Amino acid sequence: MPLTAERKKSLRSLGHNLKPVVTVAGKGLSEGVMEEINRALEDHELIKVKLMVADRDLRHQVITELCQQSGAELVQEIGKIALIFRAAEKPKARTSNLLR
Repeated sequence: MPLTAERKKSLRSLGHNLKPVVTVAGKGLSEGVMEEINRALEDHELIKVKLMVADRDLRHQVITELCQQSGAELVQEIGKIALIFRAAEKPKARTSNLLR
């Protein structure tokens, strides 16, 4: 279900102080990168991804594909950083960025 504007606003405020946990570089969305993104989303629910892609249109395509493959929602995209969210089935209080 798409995020509401109010929910996106609260997620942006939570994500403001987060550091990128995954970097997508020259090889794009490889299997290993997608595994790491899925693991991070399951643990943290809200993560930042850094994209080392120079072309703006290509970077936007990579973010769209990343969200489709992982089942995540794009909360915010600023420059080469994307803030994405996917609710965990069983949130972990110790690692979730939403429950801290």
